[in-house]
Amino acid sequence: MEKKVFHFHEGDSRLVHLLGGKGAGLCEMTKIGLPVPPGFIITTEACSEYINAGKCVESTTAQVLDAMNLLGQKTGRKFGDTKRPLLVSVR
Repeated sequence: MEKKVFHFHEGDSRLVHLLGGKGAGLCEMTKIGLPVPPGFIITTEACSEYINAGKCVESTTAQVLDAMNLLGQKTGRKFGDTKRPLLVSVR
């Protein structure tokens, strides 16, 4: 299965073609120790797949859900929880 989701600590500026400029920048800031909240990037390839198929491919959906779960574990929060919700920013 092709990797379509990268956590900030996994990428860098060499992957700008795959992560986009903002995504690669967040990875670089994380690597140098700036206080970046935990997060992940969905690749430009996954976005192209979505545009061409008109829907999210199952393998990409599974990777996003895994990333959301890991993000919840890191922050002690859960997406959709009314008491301690996991808040995300999507660009």
